[in-house]
Amino acid sequence: MSKDTTGVEATGQGGIPPAVVTLVSIVALFGLWVLAATLTADRTILPQPWALVAPFWREVVSGELPYHLGATLLRVIWAFSLAMLAGGALGLVMGRFPAVNRWLDPWLVIFLNLPALVLIVLCYLWIGLNETAAILAVVFNKIPNVATVIREGARALDPQIDAMARVYRMSAWARLRHVVLPQLAPFVTAAARSGIAVIWKIVLVVEFLGRSSGVGFQIHLYFQLFDVTMVLVYAFSFIFVMLLVEWLVLQPWERHVRRWRVE
Repeated sequence: MSKDTTGVEATGQGGIPPAVVTLVSIVALFGLWVLAATLTADRTILPQPWALVAPFWREVVSGELPYHLGATLLRVIWAFSLAMLAGGALGLVMGRFPAVNRWLDPWLVIFLNLPALVLIVLCYLWIGLNETAAILAVVFNKIPNVATVIREGARALDPQIDAMARVYRMSAWARLRHVVLPQLAPFVTAAARSGIAVIWKIVLVVEFLGRSSGVGFQIHLYFQLFDVTMVLVYAFSFIFVMLLVEWLVLQPWERHVRRWRVE
């Protein structure tokens, strides 16, 4: 039964391999882009895809694109790491201790509904136009989302396994490592995948509003110059980097975490 299910997942619907479906879908998207650019017939509004190649290579050779991509990626890594650690710890405590959850749940709801733009502006006003404010604005915006997902995972922990761990007198660290974290792994994966998808977008807004480096800063610069081509060059460059992170890091990690379900 499991082999048949795996075979269906491997070939996709209608016996078409998922890689082929992805490739055809991307080609169709580029086809729509070419059609829209042809109908517009104005490269200042929407250039053809191949019109981005020369500007892209020029930015790479000059070092501008690697520099700004690196600055944005570093901010994403910092914000993602801090948000996952703080949000994961908060969600675990709220899920394991109902009294704490009752007190902190209203705070969580408020911050979940606080717009990212407001947090960014407030951090810049309170802390200043610096790197600390930029990263903290993203972290504060993402912590409630991570905490919400991890809290639900903590609520779903099997109490019988926890009771067995206590019977065998496992230390708190051993219970966390061998009992709690394996059960939380799917929820951590879900929080990480949604987190990285949202965090890099917020980082671009942070850079757009108050930094002097990064992809968001470059988009702001070329927005002021009404240069659609360069806006697309920097946007697609970072999208490509994030897709690589998704395909090479997050998806393999998710398959590794969920392997016991297949087995």
